[in-house]
Amino acid sequence: MSRRVVITGLGAVSAAGLGAEALFDTLCAPASAVRRIGAFDPAGFPSQVAGEVADFSARDFVPKSYRKAVKVMARDIELAVAAADLAVRDAGLVTKGIDESAVSVDGARFACNIGAGLICADLNELGQALATALDENGKLDLGRWGREGMNNLTPLWLLKYLPNMLACHVTIIHDLRGPSNTITNGEASAHLSVGEAWHQVQRGAADYAIAGGAESKVNPMGLLRQCQLDRVATAANDAPDQACRPFSAQAAGTVVGEGGGLLILEELETARRRGARIYAELAGFAAACDPAACDPDVATCGQVGQAARRALAEAGVGSAELGLVVAHGTGVAREDALEAAALRELLGEARVPVVSLTGAVGNCFAGTGGLALATACLALH
Repeated sequence: MSRRVVITGLGAVSAAGLGAEALFDTLCAPASAVRRIGAFDPAGFPSQVAGEVADFSARDFVPKSYRKAVKVMARDIELAVAAADLAVRDAGLVTKGIDESAVSVDGARFACNIGAGLICADLNELGQALATALDENGKLDLGRWGREGMNNLTPLWLLKYLPNMLACHVTIIHDLRGPSNTITNGEASAHLSVGEAWHQVQRGAADYAIAGGAESKVNPMGLLRQCQLDRVATAANDAPDQACRPFSAQAAGTVVGEGGGLLILEELETARRRGARIYAELAGFAAACDPAACDPDVATCGQVGQAARRALAEAGVGSAELGLVVAHGTGVAREDALEAAALRELLGEARVPVVSLTGAVGNCFAGTGGLALATACLALH
């Protein structure tokens, strides 16, 4: 018989602030934390606003002995490290990263699954090295790059930008030695990571798991890609808080964001024995893939609805029993229409509130699912 799994800790870092409560308060206000981009000059971009995490340093979320390692953390990694610290503390657990002298969990029974995206390299750092590999005509010479250019990057340069480094740093800091996994699957990354963690605890491979995701698109390359895909809002640069309007008739595009949402999952009886606060129980999970949904000439919502139906069936819950749906809602009109159609098909005549985080904190991509699940947990709690 599979074990029951509950959520006992929430860690969220977003444009709304540090902590899941800050995100929840912003949504309840309601308010938007989307602002003009401050991390770099966005003047040359058609979209100049984002959900940016302000006044943040990963150094505040790691032990003193580990602070030097922050130098080799890309922004995505920093967000994950902070979210992990907040989640572990919120769960009332003591790991090596919290207090090495009072550890309360067995690291060998603690899993880690973190969703990640395509981490953007620091353009100044990379550009300076590339400049040393140009030929006489100013073009990149791969031979020079191999002989000279690469030598102008720090020895640990690559370790800042590998997607698995989010989980790597989190597991090292907190001494988590159970199953470890990185999932890179766009905006579904965090959801899939939580589903993997749920199964690990369910089948007894771990007693605890930290799961979710983190990503930052608030960088020139991240924003440029979304601009080239024609997904971003461009007409509200002077009114950032109105830029992204998911599921609205006036939806005109998404807004890039950055954030991390990590949750602590644990076996129900383990949580009860230690008197943990239980936010929610994970009762059902399902995933599906629909490549046709990416084709602008195809209108389909079948696989999205199928995943939702399978999750409800596994949980033994009818759609009319739902109290809230935390949807993705990118603010891109066609994407929202497909998701809305899937929800209408799923819910039928049931009147269920639906909320999207994107208008409030931007599209956090791999971090979105963790933030959405934290929101759902607080709504239940």
